[in-house]
Amino acid sequence: MPAHTTTSRLQLSGLCFLLQTLTIILFAIFVRYSPENSPGLCSQQLNCSWRNQDLGFQHPRFRDVHLQALLGFGLLVTFLGRYGLGSVAISILVVAFAVQWAILIQGFLYFFLNGKIYVGAQSMVSADFCTAAVLIATGAVLGRVNPVQMLLLTLLGVTLFALNEYILHSLMGVRDSGGSLTVHTFGAYFGLMVSRILHQPHTDKRKEQQDTGHQPDVFAAVGTIYLWIFLPSFTSATTARDNAESWALLNTYFSLAASTLATFVLSPVLHEEGTLRMVQLQDATLASAAMMGTAGEMLVTPFGALIAGFLAGLIPPLGFRFLTPILRSRLKTQDTCGVHNVHGLPGILGALLGTLLTALATADAYGGRLELVLPLVAQGSRTAAYQALCHLCALLVTLLLAILGGCLTGAILKIKGLNSPSDTRYLENTVLWEVAEEGCDRGASRKKPGTSTLV
Repeated sequence: MPAHTTTSRLQLSGLCFLLQTLTIILFAIFVRYSPENSPGLCSQQLNCSWRNQDLGFQHPRFRDVHLQALLGFGLLVTFLGRYGLGSVAISILVVAFAVQWAILIQGFLYFFLNGKIYVGAQSMVSADFCTAAVLIATGAVLGRVNPVQMLLLTLLGVTLFALNEYILHSLMGVRDSGGSLTVHTFGAYFGLMVSRILHQPHTDKRKEQQDTGHQPDVFAAVGTIYLWIFLPSFTSATTARDNAESWALLNTYFSLAASTLATFVLSPVLHEEGTLRMVQLQDATLASAAMMGTAGEMLVTPFGALIAGFLAGLIPPLGFRFLTPILRSRLKTQDTCGVHNVHGLPGILGALLGTLLTALATADAYGGRLELVLPLVAQGSRTAAYQALCHLCALLVTLLLAILGGCLTGAILKIKGLNSPSDTRYLENTVLWEVAEEGCDRGASRKKPGTSTLV
C-alpha cells in the first residue's frame, strides 16, 4: 500500500474521531429536547425562520424529508461508472456529520433559548435541508476530492448554508419554503466554485470509461421513484400548515409531471442514439423541484405549475448539450454530476418565479393565506413590490455568498497535505471512489465495467 494512502486513511480516521468528539461535547453542553406542547415557543421566544409551526415532533414530515435527503440524493449519482454503492456511502457519510453540525449551527441562530438549543421536528427538517444543499455541492466535485476533503467541505458548507439562510429568512424577511435559493442555488454554485478552485489541468485529460452494467440505471430508476414520492413533501415541509401546504404539494406534483414530458420532447432530438436514459428523467424531476422551491406555496395556479415544470424539464437536456462543454473547456470547471443544469439554473429560475408571484400578490387573490405565505405584506409592513425586490436581492446575496464561500473552501481544500497526489496511478486509492471524468455527459456510451473504491 502506498505511503500516502496509509496517511490518507489515518487522516480520515483521525478527523472523524475529532469531529464526532467535538459534536458530542457541544451536544452535551447545549442541545436539549424541545418542550412538549409549546406551539407558541418558536414564534414568541426563539428567532425562527419558519413561523406558525410548533416544535412538537411531527414524525411524517421529518421522515419524508430525511428519506428524500438520504435516498433521493444518495441514489442521484449512480448513473456514473465505477460508483456502485459508493454514492450511497458518501451520502451516509455527509448526512451523518452534516445533520449533527447543522443542528448546532442553525440551533445557535434559530432555536437558542436560555443558553440551550432545543431540537424538535422543525430543527431536524431544517438540518436535512442543509444536508441536501451540501449533497448537491458534493455532486460537482465527486471523484476529485478525498474523504478528508469531503468532510471539510461538509463542515464549511453547513456553516455557510446556515449563514445564508439566516440572512435571507431573518434579516431580509424572504420566504423560501422549498429551497430554490437556500438549497438548490446555493448548493450548486458553492460546489461549482469549489470545483473551479480545485481544477488541475491533468484531470481534464483523463479518459475513463463508464460501466456497461445495468446496475447504475436500476439505481437511477429507484432514485427517481423516491424523488417522485418524497419531493412534494420536501418542498412543502417548511410551509405553514394546512392551507399553504396543500398548494405546495399540488404545485410540485403538477411541475413534476410536466417536466417529465419535457424530457421526452427534447432528449430524442438532442441525442443521436435517441435512447432515453433513466437519469434524464431523474434530472427533470430534480429540476422541477428546484423550480417550485420558492413559488410552491404561492398562487402559481395548476396551469402555471405545469408551465413552470415544463420549462424546468427543458433545462437539463439543453444544459448538458450546450452549457456543460463551455463550463469544462472555457471556465475550467468540472461539474461531475451536472449540478449546474439540474439544480443551479432551475433554482435561479425558481427564485425569479417566486419574485414575480410576490410582486403580483394581493389580499383579494390570496385571502387568508396571504398571512401565511407573505406575512409582512399581509401585515402592511411591506408592499408586494418591495417584498419582491427583497426576493430578487436574496438571489444576488445567495450567489455572492456561494461564490465567495466556494472560493474560500476550495482554497482550504488545496492546502498541501489535504489534496490527493496528482499522479493518476494513486487517484483511485485516495479519492472516495473513482468516476468517469465525462460522467456529466448523459448521452455518453458505456463500454466496459469499472471498479468502486471507498478510500
